[in-house]
Amino acid sequence: MQQIRFDGKRALVTGGASGIGETTAKLLADLGARVVLADINADGLKAAMHRTGAVGVTSGDVANEQDAEHMVDDAARILGGLDLLFNSAGIGDDLVPVHQQPVDRWQRVLDVNLKGTYLMCRNAGRIMVPQKRGAIVNVASIVGLGSFPGRSAYGTAKAGIMHLTSTLGCEWGADGVRVNAIAPAYTKTPMVRDLLDRKIFDPTKIERRTPLGRMGLPEEMAKATAFLLSDWASYITGVTLPVDGGWSAFGGAGDVARNFEPQGK
Repeated sequence: MQQIRFDGKRALVTGGASGIGETTAKLLADLGARVVLADINADGLKAAMHRTGAVGVTSGDVANEQDAEHMVDDAARILGGLDLLFNSAGIGDDLVPVHQQPVDRWQRVLDVNLKGTYLMCRNAGRIMVPQKRGAIVNVASIVGLGSFPGRSAYGTAKAGIMHLTSTLGCEWGADGVRVNAIAPAYTKTPMVRDLLDRKIFDPTKIERRTPLGRMGLPEEMAKATAFLLSDWASYITGVTLPVDGGWSAFGGAGDVARNFEPQGK
């Protein structure tokens, strides 16, 4: 069976200056794609370009309509077209009850994560739909798969990304454009490290709740993304794939490990 390759494919990766975006960009480049990185962190892009083997960079805010259009157009100009898009740009939130949530912070989380994904998909679709080919992967989250008290903004945004993904998969399927998403669990990225540094959550609780007993790695998210972008997933569209160590599968009470302790002692 032919290995996954992206020879001749032209890819744009948002959030490409760090984390899952950077790791995925490097994997795509290693597998033969020509990659352009996009990020709001213009200073970090050049270093990431060197680390990933990307052929170009473009900077802007995915939540800004003009910036989103510019980044897609810039990538298409550098690459001579566009075949693949990975929407990894996003920001996190803090553990804040809804009745204490500042509206401006709520809006910013939704704008970057949901509106940003929508704008990048819309502009990429204007290239991919007429050419009758393309593949897009968005980043949802386990926080969008179920209720996480205190994370209403992030959860709402990620649930919206899942719905947007399925809608676009249905809208654009007949035009040869596939749209899927991954739903990562807690992954060892700079964003999660920031949450850990600020003691927003206890990592041991996450590990005990996860059937595989640990947080995810950026490389694991990158591999799942590469699969969905590749021809190996040629009959998959509109799907959100949990990449979560079994988090969303576990329906027991308490910690996973506790369910395997001998009973009746």
